[in-house]
Amino acid sequence: MSVAGRAVTVLGAGIGGLACALALARRGARVRVLEQSREIAEVGAGIQISPNGLRVLDALGLGDEVRAGAPKARAVSLRDHAAGREVVRLDLSRLAPGQDYRFVHRADLIAVLATAAHEAGVEIRLGRRVHAVTPGRPVGLRLAGGATAEAGLVIGADGVRSILRPALEGAEKARFTGQVAWRAVIDNDIDHPPEARVHMGPGRHIVSYPLRGGAAINLVAVEERAAWTEEGWDHEDDPDALRAAFSAFGGDVPAMLNAVESVGLWGLHRHKVARRWHGPGVALLGDAAHPTLPFLAQGANMALEDAWVLAVCLDARDEAGTDAALARYQTLRRKRVERVIAAAEGNAWKYHLRNPLIRRSAHLAMGLLGRAAPERMVRGFDWLYAHDVTRQV
Repeated sequence: MSVAGRAVTVLGAGIGGLACALALARRGARVRVLEQSREIAEVGAGIQISPNGLRVLDALGLGDEVRAGAPKARAVSLRDHAAGREVVRLDLSRLAPGQDYRFVHRADLIAVLATAAHEAGVEIRLGRRVHAVTPGRPVGLRLAGGATAEAGLVIGADGVRSILRPALEGAEKARFTGQVAWRAVIDNDIDHPPEARVHMGPGRHIVSYPLRGGAAINLVAVEERAAWTEEGWDHEDDPDALRAAFSAFGGDVPAMLNAVESVGLWGLHRHKVARRWHGPGVALLGDAAHPTLPFLAQGANMALEDAWVLAVCLDARDEAGTDAALARYQTLRRKRVERVIAAAEGNAWKYHLRNPLIRRSAHLAMGLLGRAAPERMVRGFDWLYAHDVTRQV
């Protein structure tokens, strides 16, 4: 089986969708991407591209372009909220040799992927909203306005609100985690170093790291909350609400929050990993298959890994058909993403310890371990960062 000459439709022009479209086009497929937005604009904020994700970008020939202007992470610094005192420092120079970790603006990565996809012959159609997908041979698409279309192979890279996923899984309701998150980008007026700082406080934490050559700072602030109604990325909030929620934080946090002029707010919901990632003529990718909470910074990286593995499986040089290729893709990816999701969910409570005595004891233990065995702490992430899907299949 080969994808050369095959028509493939990708739903969603995000990181996973564009990476998969590019990987398939480079293998000779005829790819079109349907994106509901009318433009690929300055959307989103900062993301962390860890070594496992960068390997995919390197394999696509885009690694050097993505690294240009993207600060190289030197460390992850976990800090107490009150005065910003460092609790423990994970020195990323102690990662296995050859591993690279970058802070990237999502819009910059999307632009690189979109340009490369266009140059590879991918047709990107903007303002194309798909209302329903019917798996089959061919796959049926119902578009906005009632128009219909058919497709040979459809890949749903359309996020947590995927149109394709319900066609495979049926309707499901996500569960609110009891946490909300603010996201903002500010100017780097505090000379924030190239490291991810996590200020940990009772029932909340805030993450900061530099972007775009150090000119900007990305902020993600998470607070535990009793109720939330909607899920999404597009809820605007009053910056004063963010400042009030973190008024007890010291160190550099007040200066960073005072610089916030606009901020988005969304509720964090837990979705199950899809039982079925594929059906007749269709497959799910990234958040559409396995949404993950942002406490391990792996959402974009898992989408990149998915994109590469799916493209390779579909282009396998054997006698297996599409169904077998899609089944192999799910088999190769499922256990890994389940482990990543579990690790991400496990980080939240560590950041939000409310009892002062427990928090001090936990921070003391982390600090002692970090000083006694710094390499051991960092190399504990080898299962995640040293993984290389470009050599797996």
